[in-house]
Amino acid sequence: MPSARTTRTRRLAVALAASLTASLTLLAPAVAAPPAAPAPTAGGPLQEVMFVGNNWDGTADVIASRGDFHRIGRVNVVPDKEERLREIYLNPVKLAFFLGVRSGPGEGHDQFVDDMYATPDGAAMVVSRPSFADVVSIDLRTGGINWRFPVAGYRSDHMAVSPDGTRVAVSASTANTVHVLDIATGRQLGSFKTGDKPHENVFTSDGRLWNMSIGEVTTALDAPWLDWTKGDRKITVVDATTFETVRVIDMRSRLDAFGRDDLSDAVRPLVFTPDEKKLYFQVSFLNGFLEYDVEGDRVTRLKALPGNPATDPDRTTWVNDSRHHGLSISPDGAKLCVAGTMDDYATVVDRATLKQGPLVPTSKPYWATVSGDGKSCVVSESGADRVSAIDFATGERVASVAVGDHPQRVRLARVPADWSSPKAN
Repeated sequence: MPSARTTRTRRLAVALAASLTASLTLLAPAVAAPPAAPAPTAGGPLQEVMFVGNNWDGTADVIASRGDFHRIGRVNVVPDKEERLREIYLNPVKLAFFLGVRSGPGEGHDQFVDDMYATPDGAAMVVSRPSFADVVSIDLRTGGINWRFPVAGYRSDHMAVSPDGTRVAVSASTANTVHVLDIATGRQLGSFKTGDKPHENVFTSDGRLWNMSIGEVTTALDAPWLDWTKGDRKITVVDATTFETVRVIDMRSRLDAFGRDDLSDAVRPLVFTPDEKKLYFQVSFLNGFLEYDVEGDRVTRLKALPGNPATDPDRTTWVNDSRHHGLSISPDGAKLCVAGTMDDYATVVDRATLKQGPLVPTSKPYWATVSGDGKSCVVSESGADRVSAIDFATGERVASVAVGDHPQRVRLARVPADWSSPKAN
């Protein structure tokens, strides 16, 4: 029969798991970086591809970056799944947060891959794994793990890679921290504090790193008048070398000055124009996006996009407060591509006029990026387990390819020209 102490511990784990569906909190200090391990070199010529992270599968599909976007292979990004689960099940606090991720942002599923990039030599895929609260480097030849970095707190999230490809930034969402790692070794180069629940990260050409914190997105307190309960949301801009804060943008005051105090200030996906003078961003609950003048420090325009009549008006049914989640911009800066997540469409918008193109039916699109040739917007259809390409010029779908369970992030990458799936997959 279990001891009284064991029973109390189990009850604590269950209670914590239940409370996490409403709010994740930081209960542990940052974890030190693991010992550095050298990454293998790929050798030989490289080919451009796209990585598609299948969040609920724990796999990443590798597809062509243009043309028909055919699938080239697949990588298992949780080869250590049994070991990680064993650690979690033996730790009541980790178990509570693991179950909280499953019942909250995971929509009843474990989140095994949020974001991924290739190392500059094409030898490895670096992956953030929310449910395991870590970042790992996967050898693309063998499928084995080169290094693992446990993030502070209990969940890892969006990443960004530096312009030279040597550093990767990852949001530790329950620790209000961003770690910056050497992409080859996993060694931490620095970190900085953010607002509540850091999310998107973007490196800019002026040597800065932008982080957008989105606050609580799993609570049911979604009415506009309850927006203040969502936490401290802000954009934190740091020097990408020293990690010292150089600018903090509270979008609440900018939205109020624009006359839209009814909008959430939780900045979701964003894109900069090629000259980085303007940025376009989505916010929680909005079917549309806003334009922000970086130098003028003000919101200048809003584009409201159509709502799908079939979309449930109850905000609590929208996944993680994401009415629309996914935004990309054509290489010339002329067109924006929007993933209308809860409205089940994607559309191309002319940046000068804000005129939208056709509403292309898609199933819960959750990300948008740009094809290797720059001609198409590529969206992940998390509700249909496929990726679709939409032509920037015509706004029409030009290709689709089936991928794994619940695709989300899609990233351009380079892998060996003769690459195929590791045999372990």
